[in-house]
Amino acid sequence: MNLLLGIGNPRQGDDGLGPVFARAFRHPDWRTVNAAVAPENFTGLIRRLHPDWLVLLDAADMGLPPGTLRCLEPAAIRAGDFGTHAGSIGQLADYLADCAGQIAIVGIQPAEVRPGARLSPPVRAALRDLAGRLASGRWPP
Repeated sequence: MNLLLGIGNPRQGDDGLGPVFARAFRHPDWRTVNAAVAPENFTGLIRRLHPDWLVLLDAADMGLPPGTLRCLEPAAIRAGDFGTHAGSIGQLADYLADCAGQIAIVGIQPAEVRPGARLSPPVRAALRDLAGRLASGRWPP
């Protein structure tokens, strides 16, 4: 069993891509959790489930074109490399390293992060691509 945590604020445009994906994606090999802005609240669940893959999905300002998807190993993340959440997501991944077969942090470059905005077309396309990869077994991306 694989587990994806969708992280972000769904009221802030593209920052909500993680929760939107977690609510929409369904596949028998994947369980998804809308972790919103508090992924640390789900560490107990992750420890109980001990997934083969743990994916932490979030918007990340990487200075790339909107909709660009990056998959990084937690050890590859340094402060400043992966947007404003790099430290906390990296620490969360480190904390959970002993309770998942493999952990990946997936970031998608947002186009617009503002109150009331909807997901941008480039981010929607990236999420469709990610869903296709996960559903077809082409993981990691």
